Amino acid sequence: MEKRAFGKLGEISCLTLGGGGIGQVWGPTSRDEAVATLREAVEAGITFLDVAPAYGRGEAELVVGAAFDGRLPDGVRISTKCMLGNPPREEVVLRLERSLDRSLERTKLKKFDLFFLHGQIVPDAIPGSAQGTPRSLFVEVVRPALEQFVAQGRVSAWGVSGIGVPTAILETINENPPPGAVQVVANLLDSVGGMKLFDEPARPREIIAAAGRRGIAVMGIRAVQAGALTDSLDRELAETHPEMVDYRRAAPFRALAKEVGESAAALAHRYALSIPGVATVVLGVKNRAELRECLAAAERGPLDPELIARIDAAVDRV
Repeated sequence: MEKRAFGKLGEISCLTLGGGGIGQVWGPTSRDEAVATLREAVEAGITFLDVAPAYGRGEAELVVGAAFDGRLPDGVRISTKCMLGNPPREEVVLRLERSLDRSLERTKLKKFDLFFLHGQIVPDAIPGSAQGTPRSLFVEVVRPALEQFVAQGRVSAWGVSGIGVPTAILETINENPPPGAVQVVANLLDSVGGMKLFDEPARPREIIAAAGRRGIAVMGIRAVQAGALTDSLDRELAETHPEMVDYRRAAPFRALAKEVGESAAALAHRYALSIPGVATVVLGVKNRAELRECLAAAERGPLDPELIARIDAAVDRV
């Protein structure tokens, strides 16, 4: 599998196995199938795993523990996350520590390569800021705690989600010390779908470019926009749901995928792999069949500029 530079953190496979699928966020699967999918991903050359307590109430992390019993294969690295929100300042460090401790227990590991702030970073003075971590709290309390975890040797580096308010994310990227990695939406619609809890445009490609200028590793997420960029949605959604709105907007893309002989999901993953600055695309697969489709798409490589231009012209980007 193709390897790419991962910011200042070495090299990484162009695909990462995410925890959403094996944690049953994207539909049911069995523990045995999730373990088999994880093992097959590593055997196929995937060198990074991205899990979180929020994926199936710890299920994704338990799958890692069941698959490898506390000893990851050589060359394989892993990240987890903490969904912090906006707690009282005096509780922040304890919540981060407890989350990290429980993740280590579930995975049976002694250390994580990356520890992400999972929730959104938001400006202090916007409505609904309780749903995210205010910038002042991040700067004054969260970031020092993450730096301390690195100094203690409990994690190798820390990162942030790039799906918060773009202004706040860009400020975070451009400050010192910067995160080691950022997870950013990388799909052909530039859509964060139902995770958009703010008014300003999402600006994912601007965030990717800013991260690149600072040597911050970029992990592309939502390549198929929670199913909106697949041939058919695998769950019932209201007509007004953001993912259903995106699914309708993507109809010309699905027609183009059929024309060029690709499934919509495979073509969407290849598009995400073609976005400049994206080191790795995080897969949300829940079984080996879905994994194999993504592996085959990656083997065919990034798209040529002509096809990218046709896709860009066909869709109504956010």
